[in-house]
Amino acid sequence: QVQLVESGGGLVQAGDSLRLSCAASGRTFSIYAMGWFRQAPGKEREFVAAISYVGASTRYHDSVKGRFTISRDNAKNTLYLQMNSLKPEDTAAYYCAASRDIVVATTNQYEYGYWGQGTQVTVSS
Repeated sequence: QVQLVESGGGLVQAGDSLRLSCAASGRTFSIYAMGWFRQAPGKEREFVAAISYVGASTRYHDSVKGRFTISRDNAKNTLYLQMNSLKPEDTAAYYCAASRDIVVATTNQYEYGYWGQGTQVTVSS
């Protein structure tokens, strides 16, 4: 099994930055692609960003392109999400996810078999 633990969320003002981290433990050799998803109250979970197994390719939701950067350090078994120029509409619980099967950066949440518990990001206007 793999455990994913997110950290770095908090309450910030519009225009501020945050960096989320996701630490993986357990059978980390079985992790391939990784991603970030978010879910706001009353809304469905949505894709934010994804990164391939070796980190060579990334994908982003249109709403975060140019503001968010996903990265990973496989030696440290850690995934990151640098979030700049935050907006109130970025307010959500952010979840880290890892795939057991897919090596490319996938936006499909159903291709991720491991999920963290989430970290809350709240952006005030």
